[in-house]
Amino acid sequence: MLLDEEHLQIRDSVREFVDREIRPIADELDNAEKEIPMPVIGKMAELGYFGLIFPAEYGGMGMDTLSMAIVTEELSRGWLSVGSVMTRMIITGTLIMAHGTDEQKKKFLPKIASGEMLTAAAFTEPDVGSDTASMKLRAPKEDGQYKLYGEKTWCTFANRAHLLTVLARTNPDVQPKHKGLSILLVEKKQGDDFAPPELGGSAIPTIGYKGMKSYSLGFDGYPCPLENLLGVEEGKGFYQLMATYEYARIQTAARAVGTAQASFDAALKYAQERVQFGKTIGEFQVIRHKLAHAATEIEAARQLTYYACEKKDSGARSDLEAGMAKVFAAEMAERVTSEMLQVFGGYGYSREYPAQRFWRDARVFRIFEGTSEIQYEVIAKRLLGGK
Repeated sequence: MLLDEEHLQIRDSVREFVDREIRPIADELDNAEKEIPMPVIGKMAELGYFGLIFPAEYGGMGMDTLSMAIVTEELSRGWLSVGSVMTRMIITGTLIMAHGTDEQKKKFLPKIASGEMLTAAAFTEPDVGSDTASMKLRAPKEDGQYKLYGEKTWCTFANRAHLLTVLARTNPDVQPKHKGLSILLVEKKQGDDFAPPELGGSAIPTIGYKGMKSYSLGFDGYPCPLENLLGVEEGKGFYQLMATYEYARIQTAARAVGTAQASFDAALKYAQERVQFGKTIGEFQVIRHKLAHAATEIEAARQLTYYACEKKDSGARSDLEAGMAKVFAAEMAERVTSEMLQVFGGYGYSREYPAQRFWRDARVFRIFEGTSEIQYEVIAKRLLGGK
């Protein structure tokens, strides 16, 4: 799929921003395990990245899914964490756009689109990951509001979020069990201290993805107004969440493409500079073939992602295409970043060069936003005629 002039301009604009603001600081911050500076997030908000796909009436830019993928890829070429800030706003914003009441849209969407309100998704629990229907966190009604009790984990960006999108069990008795789940829009203050004892949080050490922290959260009676129930109808959370995964998985595929492209760019440059046996290593067939395979795989993943965008923008169901793009790009990124690290030889294993950063970051793609194993189940179910 070829990009039109508008999409090319978007790509060039974001690339210029990344070259100026992100690439000069990414390695230093990652090596020091520092989070993305808030001024950088502020600049992203000013450029409209958080409101890309939301309608103008809610402060967004009204762009298509392909524009979102292009922006995501370019940001992720600079640093995966930067490309991932958008993910939080996309998940929460698309949930509200598709299922929220008029009041909820007016209250939350303009602030999300402008970056005034940052969000995080609290879906996974310590004992429950892919089996979404088995989530346990309870949200009974007490004193005219919901009170949350239980745990969530892998809540990335939770410390910087003003709004947690929480999947909670509002009806523990209904069967089948997925019909007892609802999505609550839980407001909180920014900061690492959260609001103990009602809401506590602790960061989870990770091998990569250093620019934003993931948290385990403990809820012990943390309040949420009744009007912050998404759609103001209980028991719809499971279905609401499944629908918005199309956007999230397309955006994740774009993040994988961007990370792999960054690793390729670095290896290509190194192969043209590093001299061994009297010539650059790029003149050796084994290195040339590594680069050729990587470039081919990256472009294949990019085009599959674009195809999923086209399907989404057509208004048709796109879980099959989004799942294919996500799983292929995720596994591609792991292969490519590993092979590009190999081009660097021993230096690839050193923090002196960014090859190891791309490799560490790429490993997460096969896990988050639906594991590869889950993606293959989604794909197979559709191919075999399942709903």
